[in-house]
Amino acid sequence: GKTAVAIDTIINQKDSGVICIYVAIGQRQGQVAQIVATLERHGAMGHTIVVAASASEPAPLQYLAPYSGTSMGEEIMETGGDALIVYDDLSKHAWAYRQVSLLMRRPPGREAYPGDV
Repeated sequence: GKTAVAIDTIINQKDSGVICIYVAIGQRQGQVAQIVATLERHGAMGHTIVVAASASEPAPLQYLAPYSGTSMGEEIMETGGDALIVYDDLSKHAWAYRQVSLLMRRPPGREAYPGDV
């Protein structure tokens, strides 16, 4: 599916000078390990940063993972480099945001998600 396309895109950036950032949000640790193994097997880890907040991590860490990847990408951009960021998957980020918002006692909106989602 979409993850396979994203991984193929990262692999194909090998000789382009692009630094790739793969942000795994709320995935099983075994799945992230498989993705890293695939990237290693194709020689793509030399130009790839993996940010992982697995399903077993607390919701605030899953919420912050995309922002960490974005910060890294912005740093690469501001130093004159090119970056590709893959967020996998943002629906888990929305779930983590929902959990954090409920803990902060923000009023829930539709389907108990915060009104700004």
